[in-house]
Amino acid sequence: MSRVLVTGSNDGIGAEIARVLTAQGHEVIRHARNAERADGPGYVLGDLGSLRSTRVLTEQVLRVGAPDVVVHNAGWGSKDETRPVTEDGLEKTFQINALAPLLITALLPKPDRIVFVSSDSITRGRIRLDDLQHEQEWTQDAAYADSKLVMAALAFALARRWPDVRSNAVHPGWVSTKMSGYAAPLTVAQGADTPVWLAGSDDPEALVTGTFFQDRKAIELNPQAYDHALQDAVLAQCLELCDAALP
Repeated sequence: MSRVLVTGSNDGIGAEIARVLTAQGHEVIRHARNAERADGPGYVLGDLGSLRSTRVLTEQVLRVGAPDVVVHNAGWGSKDETRPVTEDGLEKTFQINALAPLLITALLPKPDRIVFVSSDSITRGRIRLDDLQHEQEWTQDAAYADSKLVMAALAFALARRWPDVRSNAVHPGWVSTKMSGYAAPLTVAQGADTPVWLAGSDDPEALVTGTFFQDRKAIELNPQAYDHALQDAVLAQCLELCDAALP
């Protein structure tokens, strides 16, 4: 069994991922933004919209023990009509969905597996190296789709950089949660199924790297995610923004 860090595991898909992995016998490190959001003791706490807080979160994880598996589940989408900026001066959607997972990954020892919970919104996403944070033009939808596309590109860049690590991305589906809305057709159990499978299964189909999954099947949604030169450029720019280096 493995030690697994699941970010954003106080509710929604993340809570279900953590519950199922625990039931399977894994040691799960649960994460919440703050103590008020944790539904019990034993959580690591940290706001992914803050580089300082994300570093503190990672220090807490290391005190528990370096995880064998990291599931980057936490996500955020703005409900406002104006471009949100964090205390670090970064666009908030980009920081939480793409930059924070990379920073956590960079600060931890290399795990055996990394699962990035992305979105099929990347089909309408576009990576613009000259404007990753939408300083020139910002909308809620574009910021979210592009941040999830950057996340997928980072997952595949890590897969190439670390061939001994299984680094994959997954679209969980349109799941009925507080974030996605309760009109969505899928349950949290359905949304958690593929991330859980990638995190812990020994099925040959799960023991791959650099792949995007939906319903336990490999899919391709946006060619930019697979562009090696673009992956490397995004990785370098993101590492510079969070002042980190890969182990």
